[in-house]
Amino acid sequence: MPVSIAQHESHRLIRLEGRVTIASSGELKSLLLDWIASGKNLQVDLERTEEIDLTVLQLLWAAGRDAAERGIRMISGPSEAAERAARDAGFDGIPGSATPDV
Repeated sequence: MPVSIAQHESHRLIRLEGRVTIASSGELKSLLLDWIASGKNLQVDLERTEEIDLTVLQLLWAAGRDAAERGIRMISGPSEAAERAARDAGFDGIPGSATPDV
């Protein structure tokens, strides 16, 4: 899972590319936990993902729920593959995908 991270004054950015599967879930979970602890808003860029699996979707949903409880914004820019995977898994979509830029 190619990942890049950028920290801005108002938010953090996590950009995921390629295949984002259970094999990369440990690294993603660590990044999401660090972000929640920071208290900053998060932008998740999934526009270059080719595949995303259920484990990753569950991590994103759990992070989105925790963020909402703490008053932190999480927004996402999903690829067609990510949106399709979310629908196929029974999710309404990717957390934060309906929200405009940070």
